[in-house]
Amino acid sequence: MISIGCKNLSRSHLSIIFVLFVTLVVYANRPCQARVYIDINAPYLRKIPTAVPIFKEMAAEQGDAQLSQMFSNFLTETIAFTGFFKIVDRESFLEDPKEAGLTGRTINFKNWTDVGAELLIKGGFKHEGDVLKVELRLFDTFGGRLIVGRRYTGRLKDHRRIIHRFCSEVILRLTGHPGIFNTRIAFVSTTTGPKEIYIADFDGHNPRQFTNTGTITLFPAWSSDGRWLAYTDYKHKRSGLYIRHIKEKRGTAVKLEGSCITPAWIPGKFALAASLSYQGNPMIYLLSGNGKIMRKLTRHWGIDVAPAWSPDGKEFAFVSDRSGSPQIFIKNVEEGIVRRLTYKGNYNTSPQWSPRGNHIAYVGLKNGHFDIYLIGVDGSGPIQLTRDAGNNESPTWSPDGTLIAFSSTREGPSRIYVMNANGTDQRRLLLLEGEQTNPSWSPRLAGN
Repeated sequence: MISIGCKNLSRSHLSIIFVLFVTLVVYANRPCQARVYIDINAPYLRKIPTAVPIFKEMAAEQGDAQLSQMFSNFLTETIAFTGFFKIVDRESFLEDPKEAGLTGRTINFKNWTDVGAELLIKGGFKHEGDVLKVELRLFDTFGGRLIVGRRYTGRLKDHRRIIHRFCSEVILRLTGHPGIFNTRIAFVSTTTGPKEIYIADFDGHNPRQFTNTGTITLFPAWSSDGRWLAYTDYKHKRSGLYIRHIKEKRGTAVKLEGSCITPAWIPGKFALAASLSYQGNPMIYLLSGNGKIMRKLTRHWGIDVAPAWSPDGKEFAFVSDRSGSPQIFIKNVEEGIVRRLTYKGNYNTSPQWSPRGNHIAYVGLKNGHFDIYLIGVDGSGPIQLTRDAGNNESPTWSPDGTLIAFSSTREGPSRIYVMNANGTDQRRLLLLEGEQTNPSWSPRLAGN
């Protein structure tokens, strides 16, 4: 483990352990600690004007302007992704980042309030060979207060993880809730021809292929601990349910007659629900994480698919045609009570329960187009989130409930997009060859 007082930092340690040295800079004003700057539960968020100057090179002899630009740009992109911040144009800045200091006593906060910045993120770095040392600080410009201050030590290639770690601290401090920077998104892509599952970082960076079946894979679903991915595979010319460890080459296959589709893990348990038709019409079944069928969760002559669990695991939403057309229903597992949720529209599907438990995102068909809607679990609403932009399907929530990823054909081929939970700031997540569909947002992952 890296010790704080160590003068000679071992490269062998650095190659194994990423940044564990984090120094907390004590807040100058205690009341500032209690303030929540961003209420993520507000229906409409006001973006906070935030300035991110070019990082300062703390070792003047290095003169690495390219790294300064890269680090500051990446931090800017990372916090902007959340939808909480309005980034102030650097062309308006009144100070030279090369001359300016990093601490509160060396900053002229009026220079920042004059250009409209309410928050200021200062960064400095130096590197000796492959060792990177970074200082990052978040200030309240009007109060002239330090909000978060951190020092990190790692390898040069760890700069993304360093910045993600700091941004997580910033979001936790400003909202009172952890950020999403240690999450990933699984999705289906035809980049290599067949439909295979890929996994990318939360912001679309670093996409990599997860399955290599040479056939059709669909419906990726993360376990609540982020260690397992369940999905449907048509490798043997029929749908099979696969439960596979993310890092280790092991897993389970559930092969039955009929369909095995739309898996959904129960929060906090190594168990999942899926739609199986081996006994007749597709119904929702409960399975263990090892693929053992435990019991039937729905019983009806209609077709039941696409389960989605409430955050407490006591209820699940699902799609059924028992009312004559595909609609969304909710079942209380303990009481066995089923109630219909959607009544507007003749085709509603793909429910996804929000992490806060108060809303369900789903897909509705209207005027020949699929769009994403938001409805209260009490049936209030619904609110249309996408419109006039191709077909929009497969919503999936970020674990903090502030963002929704989805697939859309607004540019022609289907791509993965992300938007704020109220439907604002819709933007493409990544661009790959082929088409991308079926996104599934992971929980927060340990060790990232």
